[in-house]
Amino acid sequence: MQTGLIFDIKKYAINDGPGIRLTIFFKGCNLACEWCHNPESISPKVQKMYTASKCIGAVKCIENCPNDALRMTEAGIVTDYNSCNFCGICAEVCPTKAFEMLGKFKPIDELMKVIDNEAAFFDQSGGGVTFSGGEPLMHTDYLLQILKVCGKRFYHRVVDTTAFSSLETIIEVAKHTDLFLIDLKVMDADIHKRFTGVSNEKILKNITEIAKTDVDIIFRIPLIKNVNSSYENIVKTAEFINSLEGNRNIVNLLPYHKIAENKHKKLGNPDGFIEFEAPSENEIEEIISIFKEYGIKASVGG
Repeated sequence: MQTGLIFDIKKYAINDGPGIRLTIFFKGCNLACEWCHNPESISPKVQKMYTASKCIGAVKCIENCPNDALRMTEAGIVTDYNSCNFCGICAEVCPTKAFEMLGKFKPIDELMKVIDNEAAFFDQSGGGVTFSGGEPLMHTDYLLQILKVCGKRFYHRVVDTTAFSSLETIIEVAKHTDLFLIDLKVMDADIHKRFTGVSNEKILKNITEIAKTDVDIIFRIPLIKNVNSSYENIVKTAEFINSLEGNRNIVNLLPYHKIAENKHKKLGNPDGFIEFEAPSENEIEEIISIFKEYGIKASVGG
């Protein structure tokens, strides 16, 4: 049976598509955006997170670790990742949940039970299921199967994606999706590669092709000052959106924030955090005005 590596399930989500939604986060991403606010989603493997402020020094984790991979220090529990096999026992025995395992393989029938339990909220609010990540398109077979099952139950389906995949994959997924939430990071291919690890050429090509289908698309732009907030980049983004077939004129602006800083610390990689800057309120209003000139409805959030 197909299983997908899921690292979080968020109930009562209101920003991941219409209505009240259940958002399912796949683990693993083929981009590595330096500003990513979910750094725990990038690795396609199970990881472990440690919150020192929750630790009360019960040492049950140390006593029960089968590989002696843990030790107590003045800063709290430290993991020797050369010895740790991510069995999750430390998280199971910790009385305060200072340890948390990130990623669990879930069969489709198990995940569908979680989705079905939220059906009443979908019906009442016009909501549904959103598949996010990480990058859900990395889990093609599993994603397609669960999209088809959700379709048979008439659940509204959203896929939140970077659109970085094979064209064949995203076209097939579009057949079983009601709405794509697609990130548009930056239009310049070199700048895109510098900050995300990949060029955007495949992404833009894929977007152009799926715009020819009947699937709805809302674009999301993570706004980072000195990366993609310039007049030139916003104009190029607007021109690209207007070049697409269909009515593709909705943009959600997501100003940069520092939520990832603490997550990098919990992952044991504080040096992995790179701080950026969000545009000012005036700059954001100017960006909204530029999009409006091109007939595009841009707003903060979503």
